[in-house]
Formats: sequence, structure tokens, C-alpha cells
Amino acid sequence: MALAVRMRVPCRALLCAGAQLRGAALGRPEWAAGGGDGARRFASLRVLVEPGAEGRVAVMKLKNPPVNSLSLDFLTEFLISLEKLENDKAFRGVVITSDCPNVFSAGLDLREMYGRNPGHYAEYWKAVQELWLRLYLSNLVLVAAINGSCPAGGCLMALTSDVRILSDSPKSVIGLNETLLGIVAPFWFKDTLVNTIGHRASERALQLGLLFPPAEALQVGLVDHVVPEDQVQSMALSVMAHWLAIPDHARQLTKAMMRKATADRLIKQREADIQNFVSFISRDSIQKSLQIYLEKLKQKKG
Repeated sequence: MALAVRMRVPCRALLCAGAQLRGAALGRPEWAAGGGDGARRFASLRVLVEPGAEGRVAVMKLKNPPVNSLSLDFLTEFLISLEKLENDKAFRGVVITSDCPNVFSAGLDLREMYGRNPGHYAEYWKAVQELWLRLYLSNLVLVAAINGSCPAGGCLMALTSDVRILSDSPKSVIGLNETLLGIVAPFWFKDTLVNTIGHRASERALQLGLLFPPAEALQVGLVDHVVPEDQVQSMALSVMAHWLAIPDHARQLTKAMMRKATADRLIKQREADIQNFVSFISRDSIQKSLQIYLEKLKQKKG
């Protein structure tokens, strides 16, 4: 299938033509022997991948403190790690979770979108697109073990997963809240949410920038399970076992069939989407909104 071929293109070539991966940012991968199934453990500065206790499953931990913001360096490391897992036949599924307390991911790194040049904005947005495409079209079973707050881009990552497990902690809110920052969620963010919770619920959530607490997220269908905080990962592995009982080829073809039309919308409009983002984020009014928000964050930290 065309989807499978597209997914095999090395992410280095797709992230940004001519872009150089920063060796210092990536760190030196650490490899260690896994179980008898040939599983591997490897790490970069911002992503840790280790074999799960059940075998054939990797646990991918986001570790970009303090809030796992999706910086360009993080996106690069994450995509390389995901590509390794896609190419390693020892793995059939991945649990994505956080190594940072009380937060899954705070979403896009606003520092990548403020005070930079158009070339940087284009490079960053291409990496965000690639993150979504790689996750949304992955042949692997993806389970999001959401052990903390999950707004905006963090929510987008979770929505690409096959299953979402959310902690019942009051801090574990989830949603696409871009409008609160004066930003409009792109059409492919919107499409992913509509495919999950329906049109009317998505329209309301997107316009109001809603962040759903656990019980409401479960009720609206944004997540599949809500469990105590200390049971998120064990529940994720339990659910994974159920999904891995299905033959891979049948599940993968069904997943591709269900998601191809949504993915194709972005694939056909990638360059236009990048240019729209660059034009939008470069507006004086948007830059001013981002400046005000970043200053508020600095004051909170102070």
C-alpha cells in the first residue's frame, strides 16, 4: 500500500531538506541487551525507549522537563526513536508516557514560534506535521498512558494513539486549547478531534479551548479509560495485550483504511499548510499574544 511505502522514508529526509541533526542535542544512543526476543533499550537526551515486561512492546518515555514541550530538538529525537521502533521487528506495540511528574506534554513549544525567522517557523511546522503523520499512520499499536496534563499538542499526540488511558488526577486535563492563546488549531488537528468525539462536541471544544477533566474526557470519548494514577501504565500494558491478540496484517490494513483519507488531506496540502502557519504566526498581533503569554509564564516561574 502507498501508506506503508510513505512511512518507510527516513525521517531525516522528511523533517527538513538540508537540515543538520544536532549531535549534541541528540546525545549518544545507549544500547543494552533486552530480553530473549531481541528487544532493545536506547535513549537520547529527551526520549527514553525501553522494552516492556511483556515483550514485543516498547515503553517510550518523554523526558523533556519541565513539561515535555514539543521543541524542535525533542521532535527530532522522538521521530528518530519512533523510526527505530518501526524498523525493529521485535516490536509490535508502543506505550507512550511521560517521565515528567504530573504532565504528559504541555504541547507545542511557544519559544519555537516567537521571535524567530520564517525559515525556522517552516522547519518547526514541518516537524510537527511529521510527528502527527508518523504517529497517525504507524503500523505499531500505540497506547497513550497519559499520566498528567495533556493540552494542545500533547492532546494531538494522544489522539493519534489507538487507545488512550488517562490518570484520574485532577491535574490530568486534556484538550485542544489553542484559542485561549489566540491561535487557531489547524484543520488536521480539527479532523483528528472530530474523528474521535464527533463534530458538535469538537466544534464546542475547539471554539472554547476546553480542557476536559478525567471524568468529562471519558464521557465525551476523548479517552478510553480513566484509572488511578499508579495504574496508568499497567492498564496500558493490559489493553495492549488485547490489541496484540489481533493478527498484525489485518489490524494494520484496517487502521490504514480508517485513517488514510484524514492523513491524505494533510499530505496533499503540506506545503500550503506550512506557508499558512508561517504567515499566521508571523503576524504582529500573534507575536504580541505569544510575547504576553511567555512573559506570564516567566512571572509564574519567578
